Amino acid sequence: MKSVKFILALLFCAVFFGFTTGNKKDEWKHLFNGKDLTGWDTYIGPDLDNNGKPIADKPIGLNNDPRHVFTVVKDGEEKVIRISGENWGAIITKSEYQNYHLQLQFKWGALSWGQKKGKHKDSGLLYNSVGKFGADYGAWMRGQEFQIEEGNCGDYWGCAGGMADIPAIKKSDTAYVYSPTGTLTEFSQQSKQGRHCIKLGDGENQSGQWNTLDLYTHGDTSVHVVNGKVVMVLYNNRQLDNGKVIPLTKGKIQIQSEGAEVYFRNIQIQPVKQLPAELVHL
Repeated sequence: MKSVKFILALLFCAVFFGFTTGNKKDEWKHLFNGKDLTGWDTYIGPDLDNNGKPIADKPIGLNNDPRHVFTVVKDGEEKVIRISGENWGAIITKSEYQNYHLQLQFKWGALSWGQKKGKHKDSGLLYNSVGKFGADYGAWMRGQEFQIEEGNCGDYWGCAGGMADIPAIKKSDTAYVYSPTGTLTEFSQQSKQGRHCIKLGDGENQSGQWNTLDLYTHGDTSVHVVNGKVVMVLYNNRQLDNGKVIPLTKGKIQIQSEGAEVYFRNIQIQPVKQLPAELVHL
């Protein structure tokens, strides 16, 4: 359990310094090559009705994308990943990662579908993803979600057994908000708090503009950063697996399709030996 001094240091540095890598030398690896989806799998769950209920018993499945939900398109002079949102699913890295700084940029398109039509546009960055495809809502692997949703970018969701402890303040019977000075609280499907914690503040740019997300994960701690603002810190990342609670500190990376058109670019990752020093030292 982290000390109050450590947590306050996180907040101080987030506000005044932003977030940079803990490495002395950048070692970025591009996960999107700017041309195609090499290095990624696609997975699409069952077709859904407008209430989010499955129409078919079987998912559309692995690397089967008849509606071209996941494509690479031109945006000005560069190529970017377009996720249409028409089906629920994800692109998923073929490799697993642990102890890293992941950075990507996203912006919203105009389209929305099904039960999400006319609502906040929705996607998500799922990390430490393990287990079977389609474990959560028939569309996503188990993991920890860095929410990408209009107005809620940076929230935490535990997917298909993902669990974490988060310093939070209770706002209502069903709403908890991350706060560096809050009470360390378990968020999981089994806990009375549920598996969702709301981010601190709002760091997202206006819809249609590019946003930069930084995810830091080292050991069992992870940090969500939206346009340079720390909005969520997770401790004791773990999972419920066949009735046993075990660590959840590495896995694949998923980027969701969840009812909204969204674009991604500049997806890159580098290893870290620790969380950035400026986060823990005033």
